[in-house]
Amino acid sequence: MKKQAGFTLIELVMVIVILGVLAAVALPKFIDIKSDAQKAAVAGVAGALSSASAVNYAARKANSTKGVAITTCGTVANALQGGMPATVVITPAIAASAVSADTSVSSCTVQDSVDSTITSTYTAIGIN
Repeated sequence: MKKQAGFTLIELVMVIVILGVLAAVALPKFIDIKSDAQKAAVAGVAGALSSASAVNYAARKANSTKGVAITTCGTVANALQGGMPATVVITPAIAASAVSADTSVSSCTVQDSVDSTITSTYTAIGIN
């Protein structure tokens, strides 16, 4: 007589139940990743704006024909190579905030273009 090997129906059902429980536990963590990605994107753009402002300041200070003038929080976007991404905007109320020459303002903010509650701050360094 030959002995047959294989899984019983109960074993297969138990594996499916365990996989279902694991999926139910892991799914909320993957759903929350979208908001984390949006926050990281806004923070990344804020970092790029701070860096662009600093590099622009140094270039323009060394040679007044290089770089762009930064007089408001909104004009920092002109120093950003490639321009602003469509998913992030400079907060409209803050964009017109004046930045005096040779001073830095760290209260400039950017926000997600869809969810305005996601914001991040950047530093603008003024130069004429």
